[in-house]
Formats: sequence, structure tokens, C-alpha cells
Amino acid sequence: MPARLSLASRVFHFAALAALTAALAAPNVQAAQRKQAVAKKPVTTASAKRAAAPSAVRAPRKGKGAAAAPRVAARSARAPVRAAAVMEPARLSFGQIAGLHNVSDPLDLKSSVALVMDQDTKEVLLSKNDRAVLPIASLTKLMTGLLISEAHLPMDEPITITQDDVDTEKHSGSRLRVGTTLSRGELLHLALMSSENRAAHALGRTYPGGLDAFVERMNAKARLLGMADTRYVEPTGLSSQNQSSAHDLATLVNVAHGDALVRELSTSPGHEVAVGNRVLQYNNTNRLVKSPSWDIGLQKTGYISEAGRCLVMQVQVSGRKLIMVFLDSAGKFSRLGDAERVRSWVEAMPPAASSLLTAGTQPMLKP
Repeated sequence: MPARLSLASRVFHFAALAALTAALAAPNVQAAQRKQAVAKKPVTTASAKRAAAPSAVRAPRKGKGAAAAPRVAARSARAPVRAAAVMEPARLSFGQIAGLHNVSDPLDLKSSVALVMDQDTKEVLLSKNDRAVLPIASLTKLMTGLLISEAHLPMDEPITITQDDVDTEKHSGSRLRVGTTLSRGELLHLALMSSENRAAHALGRTYPGGLDAFVERMNAKARLLGMADTRYVEPTGLSSQNQSSAHDLATLVNVAHGDALVRELSTSPGHEVAVGNRVLQYNNTNRLVKSPSWDIGLQKTGYISEAGRCLVMQVQVSGRKLIMVFLDSAGKFSRLGDAERVRSWVEAMPPAASSLLTAGTQPMLKP
């Protein structure tokens, strides 16, 4: 009797195990059956038909000609690229990587580096992370413009944009197509006012001795001015290797402000240039130059992802000539907001006051 019970127990155990295995497998079998049913289901909509046969070449619509099909294929090919670009995370600036944005200041500036100096007395009114050495983006063009002006080259000499002037660093666009010819003066105007990269590169390329000689001249000028934290590798600012500090840039602004041509072109609100049968309208990258509440003697903006939003200006506020430097600002208009905050703070100062705001003044190493 005990042996019979043991055998029955084992049979019952095996039967239960088989039933459990069949129950676990059933969902997978049902899912596979559903997939097969969907695959066999006829396509009824036009969009579904196109999706089901992506490799099929459709005949062009009546009256549209054979060129319609390639346009459809081109749009389809571009779609995945746009989707991938949306998913790409934003690149951090060097200042963000170094933690400079963690430093707070009394004015709640959005720029991680700031310096405000009295141009006449050299008194520092505000400084924030002023020893940091960071990429300066198109602030580079201020040195480019100064050297071109000081070289006294003929401003009416025609210069043609070549393939060498096309941006291979950031692959940015330009309305100055290869083959466009403008005068040196027009290229200088566009470089300083609207930060035109091909214009700035062409100015350096056509400098006596060529581009290498021009970059060497940029660094020699920086050394001559005592800009020990500054290094240039090209004339546009597209390279993140073009780097400087707030103090060095204040020195450059002070010197460049003494050049009448640089002052005039950098603060020009807008300019038109004739290119073949087209007339191109360019505007200043700093909208404050059009504001009647600002008295700006010189300015330059800059932006690449490694540098953040940058701005330098020579301005008059409450009868004082000031040099303002803002680097690595987060947000498209935040550097202008920082300038507004500083101006309001200076205007609220009592006469002959010498207030000093400082934050994060310890030397910072380059990331």
C-alpha cells in the first residue's frame, strides 16, 4: 500500500508540473499567434501601404514630373537625422564643468565670470571668478578687428571668400557664399558688428604673410598688452582653444576703445551689403546698441557651447566710463540681463561711492 501511494503521488506531481509548464508557455504562444495574424492582415490605408512597402518606388503624381519621388526620399532620409539631433544632450560649457556657476554673487548674475571696472581710474567695482581662463568665442574678433585696423591695409581692396573660409570647426552656416567678393572694410564691418565668421577668417587669411602670420601677430599683441592668460589659435573664435580671462579682456576692451574705426563698426546697429544681385541686411548681435537708454562706446558678443554666452562693452553709466566683461552666461539673453543688473546697481550708488562686489576670486585652472 505505501508503494502504491508513492507511485500515485509521483504521477500527480508530474501532471501538475506539466500543467504549470503549459500555462507559462501559453502567453508566448498567443503573442506569436497574434503577431502572425497582424502580419497576414491586409493593408487597408494608404499610409499603412507606404509603411509596409518602404522600398517600393511610387510613380510621380500626374503633372508633378519624375522629380517628385527623389524629394520624398530625401525627406524620409532626413527625418531620422532630425530625430537624433533632438535626443542629443546639451554640451556643458567649460565654466559649468569647472563648477563656476555654483559661485553666487549679490547681483545674482547668470554669467559665471564677470568684471566691471572704471575705465579712467581702473577701480574694480565688481568681480566674479575673475581669474578663470575660459574659451571666449567671438570675443576673439575684437583682437582680429583691432589688428586689421592698426595694419592700415587698404579698406577698399576686394577680398573673395574661398573654401578655406568655410567653418570646419563647428560647421556653422554663412550668407557669404564661396566666391562672394566684398571690400576689406565691409568684411571688417560684418565681423565686428554681426560676428560674421567667414568675414573674420578672410581678414586673417589675407593679412600680409597669411593666416599663420596673423595668428602669431594676435598672440604677440596679447603679450605686448600684458594679457598673460590669453591664447589665440585662429581669428574667428570658433575654436575653444581661443581662451582668455576677464582681466585680460578688460585690457583689450580698453585698448580697442581707443581705435575709432573699431568703435564705430562694433556699435553699428545694422549694415547692408550688395552681393551680386542680392542685398543682404545684417544687424548687430547686441540689441542694446539700439536702446536709447544705453551709451555704448564699444561692444562685442560671442557664443560657442564651450564658452557659453559672452559679452564685453565699454559704456557710460551715471557719468562714469565703465568696462563690463561677462563670460559663460547661461541663457540666450542672460548676458544682456546681467548688464542691465550692473547698470541699475551702479546708478543706485551714492556719488563718489567705491563699492566693491566680489565672488569666487581665487585663481581657477582651465578645465
